[in-house]
Amino acid sequence: MKNKSDIEIAQSCTPKPISEIAEALNIEPKYVEQYGPIKAKIDYNYLTDHPAEDGKLILVTAINPTPAGEGKTTTTIGLADGMKKIGKNVVVALREPSLGPVFGIKGGAAGGGYAQVIPMEDINLHFTGDFHAIGAANNLLAAMIDNHIHQGNELNIDPRKITWKRAVDMNDRQLRNIVDGLGGKKNGVPREDGFDITVASEIMAVLCLATSIPDLKARLGRMIIGYTRDDKPVTAADLKAQGAMTALLKDALKPNLVQSLEGTPAFIHGGPFANIAHGCNSVMATRMAMNLGDYAITEAGFGADLGAEKFFDIKCRAAGLNPSAVVVVATVRALKHHGGVAVKDLNEENLDALKKGLPNLLQHVANIKDVYHLPCVVAINAFPTDTKAELDLVEAECKKLGVNAVLSEVWAKGGEGGVALAKEVVKLCEEPNDFSFAYDINDSIEGKLDAIAKNVYHADGVDLTTDARQQMEQLESLGFSNLPICMAKTQYSFSDDASLLGAPKGFNITVRNLKVSSGAGFIVALTGDIMTMPGLPKVPAAENIDVDETGKITGLF
Repeated sequence: MKNKSDIEIAQSCTPKPISEIAEALNIEPKYVEQYGPIKAKIDYNYLTDHPAEDGKLILVTAINPTPAGEGKTTTTIGLADGMKKIGKNVVVALREPSLGPVFGIKGGAAGGGYAQVIPMEDINLHFTGDFHAIGAANNLLAAMIDNHIHQGNELNIDPRKITWKRAVDMNDRQLRNIVDGLGGKKNGVPREDGFDITVASEIMAVLCLATSIPDLKARLGRMIIGYTRDDKPVTAADLKAQGAMTALLKDALKPNLVQSLEGTPAFIHGGPFANIAHGCNSVMATRMAMNLGDYAITEAGFGADLGAEKFFDIKCRAAGLNPSAVVVVATVRALKHHGGVAVKDLNEENLDALKKGLPNLLQHVANIKDVYHLPCVVAINAFPTDTKAELDLVEAECKKLGVNAVLSEVWAKGGEGGVALAKEVVKLCEEPNDFSFAYDINDSIEGKLDAIAKNVYHADGVDLTTDARQQMEQLESLGFSNLPICMAKTQYSFSDDASLLGAPKGFNITVRNLKVSSGAGFIVALTGDIMTMPGLPKVPAAENIDVDETGKITGLF
């Protein structure tokens, strides 16, 4: 009998009414705004009306991703279901998937197998409209910029120095660089322009770091959209755009409540990518999960060098969060790929390749322990092709660092397959920790870049291009040197070269562009050839997605 696909498993489940999930969390009906029977938004006023002691915060992160797959979201959901099985009050906080990967190369992002959040079709597609609201707010600001110039340009904006791009939540390389405003005087001022994917918009970052409507509005107003002809920054507030943008985003700010296949409550809210943005779900959703659960489990995008670093150094710093434990997800298959094995050969036992690939995992684990000073467990996401010798080798190498490796079988068994991991995580949460950041916020911009490169990537240092150095000097002159750094870097390697797998040594990180996201409150450093608008692959996942005459969706992962 053929194995069920993720979407078939999700569609075979009968979810509880979302009102029942909210009631079990003791959320009064007046705070629950239902979007149909099985999803809802929770009013952000719940947090101010119900102050409570925070539950313990657990981060799930991973090794550098490979085509072999790691299963970070699947592990996060399965861990929560496992903790529920052992009687713990647990709530999940995850990001919303972007349509770009859903229709591109990655497919859906609601977990997998028997460790999923539902309704997976809604979560992977329009959900509650948050991304559409973010795109609309982004493009309203873009329209107001060009209209201001067209109507006389009172602010003296230099069209050549506009840094604000339009946004669409789709992988579309054709829109990276465009010329618009063509067709004569009545159609605007011709200029070079471009699109970012919505998850790279600063408004996505602002929404995910905002703590209230006033905070959201203030952050939106601080966003820099470009510079005048004499190099003075121009903000959204200068254009009087922040009020209208906030009006578009007021409902998007409310966290979305859904459930796992086993009825564990989950907040799915916000979705910045970790390779081009800060890679974490909203502060609001995390705070709500910590308020309502004794344990809140969240994840950060891609490997720990990206998502976890930004979770700690940007999100935790900004929101005053103190994590209790970290789970690093790995698979034997992925580690063999880091050791040089081709994807087609990963099902064969290969201890030599595993030994070569293990430094990638061990370096991530060492960073968690030695840089951020947090207790850590390795979750080995089980595959049927894993051999005992391979699993024993991973466990033995982790023990040398004083860290346990636990087999996670949540894809095949749901919460039951996550019980062992759950018990280890609960134990770690009771250990004292001395949570620290990777750099001092008061260091110079270059000093912070250097600290991330050396402490987290294990590089020799940072090289700034001439353009980046000039941008750094401008940002320092404008008073932005005390902001954290958001590295835009390939997810596939500790370095800025995607081909350097494992734990490379003897490299420098090249920063080619620096720009301030003053509303979000960080400086974005673009490295290597990273882009803020991805393209579709040769065979997009969209080709396999369909819907029948009853409205049932197929092919969504």
